[in-house]
Amino acid sequence: MCRNIVPLNNLEPAATEAECHDAALQFVRKIAGTTAPSRANEAAFGSAVEEIAQVVSRLLGELVTAAPPKNREDEAAKRRARSAERYEAIRVFQAEKRAARADA
Repeated sequence: MCRNIVPLNNLEPAATEAECHDAALQFVRKIAGTTAPSRANEAAFGSAVEEIAQVVSRLLGELVTAAPPKNREDEAAKRRARSAERYEAIRVFQAEKRAARADA
C-alpha cells in the first residue's frame, strides 16, 4: 500500500477527527484512482470520505490493545529516518547510473 499511510491506532494523544478524515480521503483517492473527483462525481466522493471517516473513528475507539501507547514524535522521527534512508538510496543509485553512462 501507500507509504504515506500512517497507523492511527494506539497513539498518545489519540487520533483526531481531522486525522481520521485525512486517512479516509487518502483511502478514497487510492480506490478512486484520482486525487480530485470530476464535478459529476464530487458528491459521491465527498460522501464516501465522510462515511469512511466515521467508520475509522468508530474502529479506533473500539480497538483494544495491551501494548503501551506510541509517542507521536517518536513515530514521526522513525518515519522521517526511513524516508531519508530511502531517498539516500535512490540518490546513490541515480549517481551510480549517471557515472556508468558517463563511462560508457
